[in-house]
Amino acid sequence: MNIYGSRELCSDVIGKQLCIGCGACIDLCPYFRSYKGKTAMLFPCSLEQGRCFAYCPKIEVNLDELSQQLFGHPYDGHPLGEHISIGMSRAGEKAGTGSYQAGGTVSALMQYALLRGHCDAAVVTDREGLLPVPRFVTKPDEVLACASSKYTAAPTLSALHDAMKKGYSRIGMVGTPCQVLATAQLRSNPMKDEAFHDPTGLVVGLFCTWALDYRAFESFISARVDRNSIEKIDIPPPPSEIMEVFMTGGDKIEFPLNEIRKLVPESCSYCIDMTSEFSDISVGVMEGRPEMNSLIVRTERGRRIVEEAQREGYLILSDMPRENLEHLVWAAGNKKKRALLKATEEGIVNTAGEDRRSYLRINGGTLKKCIA
Repeated sequence: MNIYGSRELCSDVIGKQLCIGCGACIDLCPYFRSYKGKTAMLFPCSLEQGRCFAYCPKIEVNLDELSQQLFGHPYDGHPLGEHISIGMSRAGEKAGTGSYQAGGTVSALMQYALLRGHCDAAVVTDREGLLPVPRFVTKPDEVLACASSKYTAAPTLSALHDAMKKGYSRIGMVGTPCQVLATAQLRSNPMKDEAFHDPTGLVVGLFCTWALDYRAFESFISARVDRNSIEKIDIPPPPSEIMEVFMTGGDKIEFPLNEIRKLVPESCSYCIDMTSEFSDISVGVMEGRPEMNSLIVRTERGRRIVEEAQREGYLILSDMPRENLEHLVWAAGNKKKRALLKATEEGIVNTAGEDRRSYLRINGGTLKKCIA
């Protein structure tokens, strides 16, 4: 991996509108801060190499190197990424009740991982009003308090850095594909620290096609409803094409997704990953079955925790219908193709030349397969 410093990060990522505000550069040092979804550098830094650059999911991401380290082989470009199994799931009775989004699989898994010692902390995203707020929690019931989806980009990884600084060493991480990719960069020890150990106990990735720019969404929603009375926001799976806003008192207001998509930042259009491919376990809303989740198990530790959670009543598993799996592969492959074509056309894939930095580095044959 080619590693540079904060100046290159600012010019090539923040300056070119590639930054999604994932938090990978926040709380590593005093220089970077996030405010209402935007990342900014407060003071100049002269380091030629920095963790801020090394962890960023939008610059010098070598897919073959990451896949080799996490899965034992180069990146093959499969639409759903590396996987051991694909099925459906929902929270079991042991997981309790709460304001789950869809089947509650993520909350059930993180509760279980904390309860059984697979994790000593969990990084999740809470919210204050509409604003998504990173948190790390240490008790199973605290996971439930943060359940529900947040559809705006959040600096969630800042809470991972905070948990690491406080001495936690088996951290559960719940994040979107860009956050999971940044976590994979961190786990690969790009700075070659001899004392490094993988700080994660379980990485749970969320399915994501896009996130909203917080400031644009705040302005949009505040002009239409009392944002202080919003209880929950949901986007049902296709073919609904709506965003549902649930208000205090029981009212539900619907907005067409063609209005909401206008609030998606340009950065999302470069993301090649719909299903958080570099996680241990990936979870999404099940199309046509809003009470269930899609569940992709990718690693041995993910498989072990899922099987234990099922045996102990925290998780209920079932097979995914063939038509759902085929559509999932199609949708993920489409996103990968669109993003790779765009990034390739703009000259930020496999960039050659001294001091010419690339967004992604991917085997030429794999690239051709993905965009064919």
